Amino acid sequence: MGFFEKVYEVIRKIPSGKVATYGQIAEVLGSKDARKVGWALHSNSDPKTPCHRVVNKDGRLAPNFAFDGEAEQRRRLISEGVALRDEKHVDLEKHIWEAR
Repeated sequence: MGFFEKVYEVIRKIPSGKVATYGQIAEVLGSKDARKVGWALHSNSDPKTPCHRVVNKDGRLAPNFAFDGEAEQRRRLISEGVALRDEKHVDLEKHIWEAR
């Protein structure tokens, strides 16, 4: 299994109402390459993989979210009950996923 597929496997474990950071996903995979995680998410073509649940280390939404941009990522997260601190940032204290 390649790196991108491993990223998707981890992403599918993030429950509704929770988010993870790019760096957190990289760490789970034994990597320090958060950018490569971002590349994997941007390359994802499976709408069943919840890429919208991944944000940057500050909780910022992805301006280039693959499925219709930042507004769509915001809409999906809000529909799952994720609170935002402002228009572009998730409240990480409330919604960060504790990877196991």
